[in-house]
Amino acid sequence: MPSRTFAAWIALIGLALPGALLLAADKDPTVVVKEALQARFKDLEIIDVKPSPIPGIYEVFLGDEIAYSNATGDYVFLGSLMDTRTRTNLTSERVNERNAVAFETLPLGKAIKVVKGNGKRRVAVFSDPDCPYCKQLERTLAGVNDVTVYTLLYPITSLHPDAENKAHAIWCAPDRVSSWTSWMREQQAPKTVSAPCKDDPVSSLRDLGHKLRVSSTPTMLFPSGKRVSGALPADEIEPLLNAPAAPTGTLPSATAPTAR
Repeated sequence: MPSRTFAAWIALIGLALPGALLLAADKDPTVVVKEALQARFKDLEIIDVKPSPIPGIYEVFLGDEIAYSNATGDYVFLGSLMDTRTRTNLTSERVNERNAVAFETLPLGKAIKVVKGNGKRRVAVFSDPDCPYCKQLERTLAGVNDVTVYTLLYPITSLHPDAENKAHAIWCAPDRVSSWTSWMREQQAPKTVSAPCKDDPVSSLRDLGHKLRVSSTPTMLFPSGKRVSGALPADEIEPLLNAPAAPTGTLPSATAPTAR
């Protein structure tokens, strides 16, 4: 579903002022683009502008998405930029890269923790109990060994109205690991609860997800800093699990993320 930012761009794109800004030879085009677009779209937060892989085209970073502009800011287009040689969605990859955080700063104590084998490899997953792709990923992860999976409950009620109720029920179950796996893999519904139990983290994890600009589930975060959205197959997850952790201090904290 399009984000509010995306919808705002669509609604306002036809209102861009006519005429081109003259691009001074001594002025950084990233500054020109940001100034032009911010003047024309005052209600949008443009975090920054950087060169894109295409010469003369600039990526406009909005936090949870990227738009592209020419060097004057007079023309903007929205959508995914693909590297046809590798069939890589460069836009999605770039958004995830810009929103990377230090793994150790995630609230892992608020996660459903599943250890398989030696558990040395790690991944944290923002997951919605009613998301079909989350269920697909859960079945995939069941076949991956020597890993610790930290599931951060992240119901997106705009898509799945009952997901928050299930998230509370799963967390408050006597054995939340069993409750989670039974529901996600076998469709055995958790016993409903009348109210969140003590230390239920669903609300705080929702706030964290918004802060980290998690707009879809599943979203996986790895110690390397790599962040990936979607239900990847096991052969694509393995190298992400095996990648070395990012050096301490090189990524922003999950509690205070900053655009990079």
